[in-house]
Amino acid sequence: MTIEVQGVRRAFGDVLAVDSISLTARPGEVTALIGPNGSGKTTLLLMLATLLVPDQGTIRVAGLDPVTQHAQVRAQIGWMPDGFGTWDALTVREVLHTVAAAYRMPADRARARTDELLHTVHLADLADRRARVLSRGQKQRLGLARALINDPHVLLLDEPASGLDPRSRIELRDVLRSLAAQGKTILVSSHILTELQEVADRAVIVARGRTIETQNLDADFVSTASASWRIDSLDGDRLATWLAEHHVPATRVGGGLTEVEVAGEENAARLLADLVRDGIRITAFGPSQGALESAYLAATQDRR
Repeated sequence: MTIEVQGVRRAFGDVLAVDSISLTARPGEVTALIGPNGSGKTTLLLMLATLLVPDQGTIRVAGLDPVTQHAQVRAQIGWMPDGFGTWDALTVREVLHTVAAAYRMPADRARARTDELLHTVHLADLADRRARVLSRGQKQRLGLARALINDPHVLLLDEPASGLDPRSRIELRDVLRSLAAQGKTILVSSHILTELQEVADRAVIVARGRTIETQNLDADFVSTASASWRIDSLDGDRLATWLAEHHVPATRVGGGLTEVEVAGEENAARLLADLVRDGIRITAFGPSQGALESAYLAATQDRR
């Protein structure tokens, strides 16, 4: 149930939204789609969801063409857009029953699936409330349940963590990892890079409608990639002198904090040990950017 995108292009009049994006998302993995606003992420997801037709290039979802086989593709996918309407007069339970009916799901199966998903997204206590009373985060969780109602093989999520509180984001991460473990193909677009690093297996970085880089987010990447670390010290001047003498690139960021760029966790640990050994009084030492965030910033530094 792989997603394959090759050289896809889509324009809206004179505006080129997607310009030769290519990517692969595999079963059993969470693939992160990241890039600046206006980089073509949502347009690509709309094409994968059969809601837009590409001007050129090829797309295959589970081996199917979303343009010529849109009904078959829709049966295979779960689609959660960044913004979606709800039927405010319906209860949460009724919303899911209505979506299940659109998939021609038998009533008994729809009821069982609805109850299962309400517990999965932690909305069981709101099942009989009208959708209009839900908060932004609760509507996001309802949107995820809607996307999962047909037990899809492929899941397309556009900013699923938007509006979620920290606990709900952790729960979302756990749900996505569980779905990937079941062999589902998950493509997720998000701006919350630190959390994507925890949930994703690979990241596709896009800018100006083009694929810039694909990065595997395995343990080796996390442990060796360059990242920014912040140091707080009681000896600010001595720290600055020590870093300069040891040719460690550093920037004062205010509040007594100094930011350094270090390649890998092993080198960060060695730097801290050397500072303490030489008598620099360190009160805080930790990453200010995750490895994925640093890779993203490096890949897109000349692009918007």
